[in-house]
Amino acid sequence: MALVQHLGTGRRKRAVARVSLGTAQSLGESTFVLEADVLEPDQLERARATVLDRFGRIDALVNAAGGNVPAATVGDRSFFELPPTALDEVVRLNFNGTVLPSQVFGAAMATGSIVNVSSMAAHRALTRVVGYGAAKAAVENLTRWLAVELAPHGVRVNAVAPGFFIGEQNRVLLVDESGALTARGERIVAATPAGRFGDPAEVAGTVIWLCSAAASFVTGAVIPIDGGFGAFGGV
Repeated sequence: MALVQHLGTGRRKRAVARVSLGTAQSLGESTFVLEADVLEPDQLERARATVLDRFGRIDALVNAAGGNVPAATVGDRSFFELPPTALDEVVRLNFNGTVLPSQVFGAAMATGSIVNVSSMAAHRALTRVVGYGAAKAAVENLTRWLAVELAPHGVRVNAVAPGFFIGEQNRVLLVDESGALTARGERIVAATPAGRFGDPAEVAGTVIWLCSAAASFVTGAVIPIDGGFGAFGGV
């Protein structure tokens, strides 16, 4: 029976510990949590040193840091009013927050798998999230570039592109206080052949597969986890 050590990094250690522990308990895994800001190379290097000191190697890296920045969102303001600083922030969080961990942890990987988290917003022009969609598109290009660059070193690089999942950041946009769908939520579900939002476990299962030997010949791929949203033209 294999023992899997789960590493989580994040700015808020308590939040990371709670999420990592819940994931580990659900999978029967032990948990190892570190605190690091993905935009701070020094913190990432300290985390890498701790992991290598404890385990001796790094088998997989999942770059899941990201999110949107309200000020980089069209809605209350037009595209022409978006502040450059807000666009810079959302790009730094999603793109640089993938580049820097890949540099720091990838340099220590002799073999293994890197999985980046993109979004269906990278594939289709979704209303409001102009900065986020552009940043995730950059993540996908980086994924393909790194897949070619790291293949001779035995490291595979792929990405997952989740569709619509209810989280803390977007809950108020998709459901109201009673749990009923908002108008935006209804449009999304209507455009999703599966007829529902996704479940986080459905992303986790794909990530686990990409990190496993079952995907040993898969690299440079972006796997949609969207209930068919990207395949549906709306008619």
